[in-house]
Amino acid sequence: MNRHLLFAALDAAERGWAVLPLRPGDKRPALHGEDVCPGIGDCAGGHRKWEERATIDPDRIRRAWGDLPFNVGIATGPSGLVVVDLDMPKRKSSTGTPNGVTTFTALCERAGHAVPNTRTVRTASGGVHLYFTAPSGVRLGNTAGRLGKRIDTRAWGGYVVAPGSITPTGAYAVVNDVSPAPLPEWLCARLTVRHSSRVMAAPSAVRASRYAAAGLNAETASVRQAPEGERNATLLRAARALGRFIAWGDLPREQVEEALQWAGEQAGLSPRSCEATIRSGLNWSIARNGQRRAA
Repeated sequence: MNRHLLFAALDAAERGWAVLPLRPGDKRPALHGEDVCPGIGDCAGGHRKWEERATIDPDRIRRAWGDLPFNVGIATGPSGLVVVDLDMPKRKSSTGTPNGVTTFTALCERAGHAVPNTRTVRTASGGVHLYFTAPSGVRLGNTAGRLGKRIDTRAWGGYVVAPGSITPTGAYAVVNDVSPAPLPEWLCARLTVRHSSRVMAAPSAVRASRYAAAGLNAETASVRQAPEGERNATLLRAARALGRFIAWGDLPREQVEEALQWAGEQAGLSPRSCEATIRSGLNWSIARNGQRRAA
């Protein structure tokens, strides 16, 4: 198993794609977080997050995959990739619910284009990853649902599980072994222009105590950098952590909601999902922090 996954990591690196170890049998990064950073090695000059630590160095890859059967993640931004993730409906969905492939095919037809012929990977759940090379001069981030239901994209700030990786639900495997095609211009246009009437801008400056402002900055940063599979849980924790500042009068609720909404959408969560999670987390925290505790 170690050799199989090592070869998968080396194969991706040979293509110029920066890889990172994922937990054995899982999709989450196997790298330490900032709160337990040892401050040595890659982090000797300060903590470096998973996107910064992804590598194409074969020696580092051999060392990383030398002992444990880590799954393989590909950091899409540093690799110059945009991956379109066509997901399957949830198990409890009705039988007529379309999957991401069906939705994407319809999107291409409406746009007057054929489904692009590009590198294609089948995911463990039966979904599909379409690999594209990123356009020059444009820094795309992650999106969730912007192209359609059950269609996400991964670029800067995101990663995908590489073929060869195995999870309890199945394996990731290449089904169209061709080089990634350039991201079509019409798709790039849809990913760079918001079709919502509400444009989410960076949050306004907050007038608050230094402690409360530092907490807001730290929590929004953690949400923006949360890896796939942990984004919603990270947003909920951030909302619960910041709710006490609202209860104590240190931060206005609308400013916290604005900052967390912006961070969640930057991470790739849908606007509706962000709103629901933020509201739940803040209400929970405010109800339990009605009075400032004595030091």
